[in-house]
Amino acid sequence: MESLRKPDRLGWLVLALVLVILIASYCASRVQNSSGAVSVQTITLPTQNGQWISAELLKPRSATSDNPAPVVIVVPGFQRSKETLLNIGIELSRRGIVVITLDPYAQGDSSSSIHRQSATTEGYGLFAIVEYLHDTNILNYIDKSRVAATGHSAGGNAAIRGANYFGRQARKSNQPSKLQSIYVSGYVLTLKKGLLSNIRSNIGVSYALYDEGAFRNEFAKQPPVGEPMWAAADMRFAPESLRVIASGVGASAAPTEVELGRYYGSVADRTLRVVHNERTIHPVQPYSHEATANQLDYFEHVFGMDWSRDSGISSKDQVWQSKELLTLVSLICAFVMLVPLARLLLKLPIFHSLVQPMPEALPRPRGRGRAIFWFVFLLSGLISCFTFVPLCELSQKVFVAASNREQTWLFPQRMNNAVMLWAVLNGVIGFALFLLTVDTTTQNRSLRLRQVWGLYISFRDLLKTFTLAVMLFAAFFSLLGVVHWLFHVDYRFVFLGVRAFRSELLLLLPIYAPLFFVFFFSNSLRVNSSMRFEGSSELLSMLLAGVANTFGLALILTIQYWVFFETGTVFWTDSWLYVNLLFAVVPIMFVLPFYHRLFFRMTGRVYLGPLTTCLVFVMILLSNTVCYIPL
Repeated sequence: MESLRKPDRLGWLVLALVLVILIASYCASRVQNSSGAVSVQTITLPTQNGQWISAELLKPRSATSDNPAPVVIVVPGFQRSKETLLNIGIELSRRGIVVITLDPYAQGDSSSSIHRQSATTEGYGLFAIVEYLHDTNILNYIDKSRVAATGHSAGGNAAIRGANYFGRQARKSNQPSKLQSIYVSGYVLTLKKGLLSNIRSNIGVSYALYDEGAFRNEFAKQPPVGEPMWAAADMRFAPESLRVIASGVGASAAPTEVELGRYYGSVADRTLRVVHNERTIHPVQPYSHEATANQLDYFEHVFGMDWSRDSGISSKDQVWQSKELLTLVSLICAFVMLVPLARLLLKLPIFHSLVQPMPEALPRPRGRGRAIFWFVFLLSGLISCFTFVPLCELSQKVFVAASNREQTWLFPQRMNNAVMLWAVLNGVIGFALFLLTVDTTTQNRSLRLRQVWGLYISFRDLLKTFTLAVMLFAAFFSLLGVVHWLFHVDYRFVFLGVRAFRSELLLLLPIYAPLFFVFFFSNSLRVNSSMRFEGSSELLSMLLAGVANTFGLALILTIQYWVFFETGTVFWTDSWLYVNLLFAVVPIMFVLPFYHRLFFRMTGRVYLGPLTTCLVFVMILLSNTVCYIPL
């Protein structure tokens, strides 16, 4: 039995980790609010059809009724919440600009929309916010003549649609557009002549030279003879960027090659146009120092500001990275805290019976058994790799309502439905491979469930184990709630984040968690029964299990980007957004075996680990994706 002595030290360790989280979160909040120079608050705006928009309002204290400031509305893209683009909000607000970073409809804390294409028809909520800013006199600290919008990916499409929508309004009323300027990042598909002709706003465009979605662009469909493989994303010659410039300066004055970074047209008559083409990829473009600097320069220009003169802050002077590092510290400490907290709770009399002797490790496989072990290792990885995309595509046929963006309580999360199908199938396959090979790998058919597999448990102890897992889950997210309430930050690093969630998502946990549990339990069984050998280093054993967990999914990313950088087109085109999910999924998959092994060592059984990790990680997935629950 593993010793669980010195509970006082466990308590101090938990307390120390909580203290680090609080200190790091406080420091992150000071970066976010520019050391108190910017007030940060969450606002909720009722909109049409009973919908609502949740947003972060960053108001510089220098913005007053006597000194109204410009305002920029930030629209995240598909699968992103308001927190994921707070980096640009931090940089703009510390330079004296009011920022409203919204949760798009059906994402974050905003409601669903009755429109299935809300980015197109409502700008993900952008239209409503712009109308509110112009119609109300409550926000007397904003300059209504300098209202702008920016967005990445689908959020960029929302900005384009917003400029078109308010441009058409302006034509009818013969008044200036309510959107003075827009900045479009990572999206060029709707830069069409018909849409651009109605825009009465300044336009900035930023597109990654290595954008994985460029296969949808015009050059990709009809590539010009002799152009290099990256022509579809080369904004010097792309038809989309040429049309943007022409929409400002006129077709007769339009260049045949766009000079990147050059300002064409005039701010005063809202014909200013600029195009950037940073050397990065689509998902990390919003977190590029260069791309952020280009966007800051744009707003400084269109708003007629001079930050170097007024505040001494240039566009290259960026602090948002320090907030990301601080919230990363909180993220790591919050996960680490689960282990000593579990040890501490196991000291309670009610949970004493859960602590059982550690089952015997398996003899190290040799000869045929060793060959079978590595064969299963590779086979499971390959199955994981080559079932992911087909199951993502199948999920669209199985879960029709969510795939069609229709409101439903039954599996309403389009992207998580795909991951769930993959998890269930690979969990079942994991069970099958374990049962088919366990006799050979153990080299002893008489080993019992209790001795090696850690499967034997009474129903009463199973209920206690579930109760302990729920307590760990509640402690994890309760601390997050306190941190968010105190400091208005969460745990995240770039687009990998643990955020405070809407209470309605708790209703989805019983829907998704049982199916995901198939994978988590299968993983715990294999990690602790068929991948734990006599004389092996525990650390190396867990690292091997982490590699086994991520091998298949990492292979998908390897194939996707190897083909991409060889040909200029990703391997999986129609499902490229599903592949992008793996940037957040792979780190989770890697750490899973560590938790399953550590909890196994505490209890001698394979249940506490998967119950705890399933609840925690599934809730993280549920709170970071599109969700079409009814209004």
